[in-house]
Amino acid sequence: MADDAGDFARSMGIATSGLRAQAGRMRVISENIANADSTGQTPGGDPYRRKVPTFTSTLDRALDARTVALGRVKPDTSAFQLKYEPTNPAADATGNVKYPNVNSVIEMTDMRAAQRSYEANLNVISATRRMIQRTLDILKS
Repeated sequence: MADDAGDFARSMGIATSGLRAQAGRMRVISENIANADSTGQTPGGDPYRRKVPTFTSTLDRALDARTVALGRVKPDTSAFQLKYEPTNPAADATGNVKYPNVNSVIEMTDMRAAQRSYEANLNVISATRRMIQRTLDILKS
């Protein structure tokens, strides 16, 4: 029975780490979406640069299990979008304005995937809690 308790704790710990990682991923994606239409602060200046979340795997010694965490958030080095808008205060000498390298369709697709992963981890936690409750009910009878 003690081993079962460890398995339950391990399942909950792994799923919880997944929840935290996906929540961090959603925060980064939300920031990208919020800045998708921003421009540089000065004429010809660089706008917001898209950020890309990464994940790391770590060993949780207390659980004796591998868990996941949000790793470094890296800048996307792809080119900025250029639009000819000579009247825009952010336009350079040729009338071009740099816009972020954020594609809203990609961000929304990434957000949907992060939400699904979050929900899957939440389902693991819910199922584990139900199993714990059933085990306790069996032990009571």
